[in-house]
Amino acid sequence: MRNVILVHGGFVDGSGWAGVHGRLVDAGYRVTVAQNANRSLAEDVSAVRRLIALQDGPVTLVGHSYGGVVITEAGRDPKVCALVYVAAFAPDRGESVDSLIADPPPGASVPPLLPMRDGYLLLDRDRFHAAFAGDLPEARARFMADSQVPWGSEALTGTVGEPAWRTRPSWYLVAADDRMIPPLAQRSMAGRAGATVVEAPGSHAIYVSRPEVVADVIERATAAG
Repeated sequence: MRNVILVHGGFVDGSGWAGVHGRLVDAGYRVTVAQNANRSLAEDVSAVRRLIALQDGPVTLVGHSYGGVVITEAGRDPKVCALVYVAAFAPDRGESVDSLIADPPPGASVPPLLPMRDGYLLLDRDRFHAAFAGDLPEARARFMADSQVPWGSEALTGTVGEPAWRTRPSWYLVAADDRMIPPLAQRSMAGRAGATVVEAPGSHAIYVSRPEVVADVIERATAAG
């Protein structure tokens, strides 16, 4: 039994992994889907570490978007044998989402963030489809926009210690049509981490829209790790 833990990003919950989960389970993997509170990085890392402790052997950690920050910190656990970043932040020591988005590449799309309220962020519902999930049907994107999980400032600013990708093999799936994390930034973070890079057409929600591509990368990373 091969263990995989799927970690979602900001503004969403773990339900978006359903397509990836189904494919991996059918292929014989034991899959656990994290449900992060998205209040603080420390809390989310602790939640994932508890899930790692429950596994019966080596673990592949998979993170989408902000989930990449979580796995970069939680991935130092001795059970973790591989990391998979899916259109995700892959921070270095002392970095956070906040620092990584501070200087976007020229011409990059700007995520439609609403002003922070009570320490939490949300995306503009009317611009969610184009920004986050451009390759999903309108009805699916609307549901995601209307069911957003508020993203806490302490998750946004939480910094990483020694990044797990320095001591674990990593893979990175670049979403070529991403309008939340610019593909150029994704390629840069992947290169810095020494990750094996796979690039595919897809929006920031590639883990929802193209689960077969994501599952394939996870299977290859697990086999290699």
